[in-house]
Amino acid sequence: MLPREIVAELDKYVVGQQEAKRAVAIALRNRIRRQKLDAEMAEEVAPKNIIMIGPTGVGKTEIARRLARLANSPFLKVEATRFTEVGYVGRDVESMIRDLVDIAVDMVRMEKVMEIEEKAEQNAEERLLDILVSMIYPPSAAKKNGEAESQLDQVNRRREKLRRQLRAGRLDDRVVELEVRENPLAPFSFQVFEGASVEEIQFNMRELFSNLIEAKPKKRRMQVAEAIDWLVQEEEQKLVDFDQVARLALERVEQSGIIFLDEIDKIAGRESGHGPDVSREGVQRDILPIVEGTTVTTRYGMLRTDHILFIAAGAFHVSKPSDLIPELQGRFPIRVELRALGADDFVRILKEPRNALIRQYVALMATEGVRLHFTQDAIREIAKLAGRVNDSAENIGARRLHTIMEALLEDVSFRGRSLGRKSVRIDARYVHQKLSGIVKDEDASRYIL
Repeated sequence: MLPREIVAELDKYVVGQQEAKRAVAIALRNRIRRQKLDAEMAEEVAPKNIIMIGPTGVGKTEIARRLARLANSPFLKVEATRFTEVGYVGRDVESMIRDLVDIAVDMVRMEKVMEIEEKAEQNAEERLLDILVSMIYPPSAAKKNGEAESQLDQVNRRREKLRRQLRAGRLDDRVVELEVRENPLAPFSFQVFEGASVEEIQFNMRELFSNLIEAKPKKRRMQVAEAIDWLVQEEEQKLVDFDQVARLALERVEQSGIIFLDEIDKIAGRESGHGPDVSREGVQRDILPIVEGTTVTTRYGMLRTDHILFIAAGAFHVSKPSDLIPELQGRFPIRVELRALGADDFVRILKEPRNALIRQYVALMATEGVRLHFTQDAIREIAKLAGRVNDSAENIGARRLHTIMEALLEDVSFRGRSLGRKSVRIDARYVHQKLSGIVKDEDASRYIL
């Protein structure tokens, strides 16, 4: 997709913030351009990492998440405050790369499963038919039958009859006996002490012992509808080349992985020498090699982080980007500021996006036969109240709309299908009646909205 097409696609889900959309669109397009270069030049082109600066609830995370979906890229959102420097209690910074690889493995595995899904279902059906034929038509019955046709023809004819019944669902309630393994061995190889942190070592030790204790095959009785699911999963395990999955996942992370590093401003202060944040600069120095480019050991092999795209975000109310250590600042060359949202933006957020909040509530209540109808003046009143509460209390951006909508529709949601009327009209008068008292009372507003 061209940058303008990427922006147009993001517009369907995020209102405004054009500067941020343009920045991420260019960063994504530059990845495609890099892949068209010769290998030597492509290796030298570094990703243009981005810092998004803006208050909470203005769309920072949503832009990054939608961008990853557009590119079908492995995506991980992680808070910088979860990490601490080595020697302090907290997560090791390399764990974010391992988590991203796990996400990529799941993505690639699902893609491979989709490719062989039809073959797996065919194999599972044949295995289940073998069980049904032997159960319904035991060999002894065939020997006693004096028909002229051969025994093989009988078996084939009976098999096709059962196939038709199976596909029609007439055998779903029949009970069959399967040989299953409760603890199948994991398909991937791993290293026990691959992580630098105690957390990683404990995880791998647990996985090691769970795989060593391999349960013996045992017979289990289940209905045909459940048995077919078991058999399909077993066939998928057989047909998917997990070594190839791991290799493709590592390559995808290296070339197109995206990490959204939230709350970066919380570790942006200089060392004060006292208090609970003495390790903030240490966290920055630990994150620096990951962003600069290093090699991380994962259970699927070694992975280089040189071309992973990092998108950092923070409100920067107290600190500012220049408070980051210089080395880390240099690794985020693109900085965009996202503006705070007002009442006009809230009106658009309620109406325009593909997953707009109004559409969500209308669809939810429609499941119980209740039709909600929001008038234009009601939408404007909701937006105005959200803006007023944001001004008088903490500004939490578009997330304020969720609290407003929940308070507005609490009675309708609670009563649901027991409502006497199946159509509810939400107009400005209804909104004012439900919410004006709460908004005027500052104490009640702080607690409820």
